[in-house]
Amino acid sequence: MSGWIPVAVFVVAYLLIVHDKLPRFAVALAGAAIVTSVGVVGAHDIFYSEHTGIDWNVIFLLLGMMIIVGVLRHTGVFEYLAIWCAKRARGAPYRLMVLLCLLTAVASALLDNVTTVLLVAPVTILVCERLGLRPVPFLVAEVLASNIGGTATLVGDPPNIIIASRAGFGFNDFLIHLAPLAALLLVVFFVLARVLFAKDFTVDPERVAAVMELNEREAISDLKLLRRSLVVLAAVLAGFVLHSVLHVEPSIVALLGAGLLVLVTQLSASAYMEDVEWETLLFFAGLFIMVGALVKVGVIDTLARQLTAATGGDAGRGVLLLLFGSAVLSALIDNIPFVTTMSPVVAQLVDSGPLAGEQVLWWALALGADLGGNATAIGASANVVVLGIAKRNGHPISFWEFTKYGLVVAGVTVLLSLPYLWLRYLL
Repeated sequence: MSGWIPVAVFVVAYLLIVHDKLPRFAVALAGAAIVTSVGVVGAHDIFYSEHTGIDWNVIFLLLGMMIIVGVLRHTGVFEYLAIWCAKRARGAPYRLMVLLCLLTAVASALLDNVTTVLLVAPVTILVCERLGLRPVPFLVAEVLASNIGGTATLVGDPPNIIIASRAGFGFNDFLIHLAPLAALLLVVFFVLARVLFAKDFTVDPERVAAVMELNEREAISDLKLLRRSLVVLAAVLAGFVLHSVLHVEPSIVALLGAGLLVLVTQLSASAYMEDVEWETLLFFAGLFIMVGALVKVGVIDTLARQLTAATGGDAGRGVLLLLFGSAVLSALIDNIPFVTTMSPVVAQLVDSGPLAGEQVLWWALALGADLGGNATAIGASANVVVLGIAKRNGHPISFWEFTKYGLVVAGVTVLLSLPYLWLRYLL
């Protein structure tokens, strides 16, 4: 009976999150409290276990980058970028969305999608407010683009890092195998965005004219602080790109960067700590605990093994099941714990048995997890972060508002991934 407790708790919590009447972080923490109080998971499972506990790398990566963004906000650089983007797009909403999404996707491939949305979201809100546009469609479009762009590289999306570690892939492997498809999917996404967000592409000509007359350089309020901040940020971004060479986790890089930036700028704690999305961090902690309980009682492992057992030793069927199965499950739970659980199963399939040597299974898992995470508001870490930023700035995004766009984009991109995998690797 104890095995059904975490399932029931997760289902109820998920329904409450979907209902969107209670704070997401409160629901997640309540679910975590229940599975903890009934003894499904204990302190060791929550705080120390790599498989069932809180993923501290995600938590501290977010915390470090939130502090850095909080310091940068005092320099005026976000206002500068907002005006620059609006002027380059000449105030045209669709052109602005494409520009912001393209920047987001490229940056997500070089860094990681969570870091990217933390940096781009404040710019987006400011430029939309300048032009009198509703920021929600632009924020949703950016996070969808970030998950597509993050698919292209090893460091772009956390599930890719997990897969690379288990499969022994390097940075170039992801570039060769997934970057071409990610570029194609991004073009498809821009076409979809023109249709999905069409009703939000109206703008006041007077506001556009006013923005075009602005001088973006005048937005910089503290040049000395900006210079110091950019030096530290450049070092942090370099650390992200080189983390596999330096053998230092991105979370450590982010925390060290945040600490160094606070030290060299000597701002008061209130100046940057107010930008930390505590509710988002608590939501992640609660979600990790609930999913960890599912992992401990074997629910996710059972689903994963049933999925792979259904391949019947056929590579084509294996690709089909892994791609769509991963997409569906990654939409329902965060893709990080799912890939952590699933990667040993795929490794066993690739290393031995009738599917030995079929590396395409790894790419099916990566694409399903990365692109399927776009389907719902809690499918990927970047989704949760953007929802938290939007709510904090007075532009709340409901679960269903995100999902009605994300589900379409996830469905189309996953469907297009199937012929790519079959044509390139199986035929």
